[in-house]
Amino acid sequence: MTDLQQNSAYNILIIDDNQAIHQDFAKILLKNSSNNSELDKLEAALFGAPKPQSTLLGFSLDYATQGAEGISKLEQALAKKQPYALAFVDGRMPPGIDGIETIQELWKRDPELQVVLCTAYSDYSWREIHNILGETDNLLILKKPFDNMEVLQMAHALVRKWDLNREVKGRLHQLAFYDALTGLPNRAMLSERLARALKHAQETNSLTSLLFIDLDNFKLINDSLGHGFGDNLLKNIAKRIVSCLRTSDIVGRWTAARLGGDEFIVILSEIVSEDIATTVAQRIAESVVQPLRMDGHQILVTLSIGIAVYPQDGQTDEELLKNADLAMYAAKRDSQNTIAYYQESMNMRAVKRLKMESLLRQALANKEFCLHYQPQMDLRTGKVSGLEALIRWHSPTLGQVPPLEFIEVAEELGLIVDIGAWVLRTACAQIKEWRDQGLHIPRIAVNVSIKQFCHPDFIDDVNKIIAESGLEPEILEIEITETLFEENVIDLGPIVTQLRERKIGIAIDDFGTGYAGLSRFRKIRVDHLKIDRSFVSEIESSTSAQNLIKGIVALAKSLNLTVISEGIETLNQMKFLRSIDCQHIQGYYYSRPLPADAIKDFLDNPPKIGPLSSEG
Repeated sequence: MTDLQQNSAYNILIIDDNQAIHQDFAKILLKNSSNNSELDKLEAALFGAPKPQSTLLGFSLDYATQGAEGISKLEQALAKKQPYALAFVDGRMPPGIDGIETIQELWKRDPELQVVLCTAYSDYSWREIHNILGETDNLLILKKPFDNMEVLQMAHALVRKWDLNREVKGRLHQLAFYDALTGLPNRAMLSERLARALKHAQETNSLTSLLFIDLDNFKLINDSLGHGFGDNLLKNIAKRIVSCLRTSDIVGRWTAARLGGDEFIVILSEIVSEDIATTVAQRIAESVVQPLRMDGHQILVTLSIGIAVYPQDGQTDEELLKNADLAMYAAKRDSQNTIAYYQESMNMRAVKRLKMESLLRQALANKEFCLHYQPQMDLRTGKVSGLEALIRWHSPTLGQVPPLEFIEVAEELGLIVDIGAWVLRTACAQIKEWRDQGLHIPRIAVNVSIKQFCHPDFIDDVNKIIAESGLEPEILEIEITETLFEENVIDLGPIVTQLRERKIGIAIDDFGTGYAGLSRFRKIRVDHLKIDRSFVSEIESSTSAQNLIKGIVALAKSLNLTVISEGIETLNQMKFLRSIDCQHIQGYYYSRPLPADAIKDFLDNPPKIGPLSSEG
């Protein structure tokens, strides 16, 4: 191919065993596009008036001396997606195949190719050509010696015809495989892509998920505001669905389609787990539910989404589509604005996860959270040295949900900042009330998630909560996990400095499980390190665990940090920690987390833990 193709030149193939004929075609077809360009520039330079731009088509020529060579060049052009529009084929090209056979082979590879058969002899009658090549409008006959004007006319007419055929074919393809209203793939294209996705999933042993999406109460909108309004709404919904797939950066593998009416399908191919389907469905639902203003109306649309996953929910495209449809109707019957998996294949974990997400979104407003408080003890004095506030969720539907299960979900859903603020506000108000009643509570520790700690309003929220509760700032201690120091999402120094300026304590929770290192705390000043329970649990069985804890305590002392050991469950664990001069402990051996109404009795009558002198 020549560089002329970059400038919309049409590719033409010349197949003739006489190279002088190649030169003749070049003189006829290329002189208007290439030879005259330099003359045009010179004329413009001399006379100052540029010649009007020619409307003649530009051509790029390739040459072959035998039919087999021409067929090879055609295959190469198709592989490069630079097809020939037209081929001039000589009737006789000894010793190879003749022009008729060559044309047959060319059309087998590219039926759209326009052909001019050039012949000087009556090797075949028109009837014979028709019998061999069949009924076609892609062929003209050119007798040698040919007239230059005749060649030009044929070239222009046939490449225009080739261009028009491709345009019409593209439009027919659009009408056949794409929805006229939204521009999304229609049912026919969906079937083709779903079948291809399932075949690939079978070959690669991967998962493919189908989301069946239906608008809630669309008929009411259509009947109330008119079908034109409904059509515009569907176009906007389609754009929102597609935008949710674009954020995933795998548009080539994920497809959105419109089945008809208010039903849409999303194919999620090559996913690693069912959770991805849930995440994408949730993203689509959250995008679509955003208020939409159209023609003076503010519309709030919700979705019912059914999910089916290959291979467990269906082995064929029909089965998967049917089961996703059933799941969608189950969601619509449940409460609308809901996501539901095809029930027969769903494992309990995924079902519980979906239910948990739905219920967790309402838990704060429904006042389903409460705080328990776990006492901490000073190993030197045997007295209570503080409390840690621990959130609990009792769902009327799920019952008591462990924090390890719902905290992670709250983080993923973006609910953790509001929940964390509620924990901080509730704990500060409760401790202030108890201290006003004369209870001795030197410190209240509150866990803060990474997202909450890094939130731009965190410091303002803390200051506001302290002011509202009236609690002395020095009583509050913020606990953050060691992993926060590994993330390096933001500069932690200014946040910690602002908290310490208010005399608020900082504790590093789960210390030893990450890779932050004590050296970090020479630059970012904290007050307490909490040794993770996984090390404490091995004190009685592992010398290496004992040595690790000894090292942490010694290094912490050198940096003037206080150590709190978590998860103390036995007397021997406590004795060992006391022997290495660990200052504080927390765990079931001293006390389980207690509800608020049990704290007063505990503080009035703390457990007697045994002798306070150091023991080996």
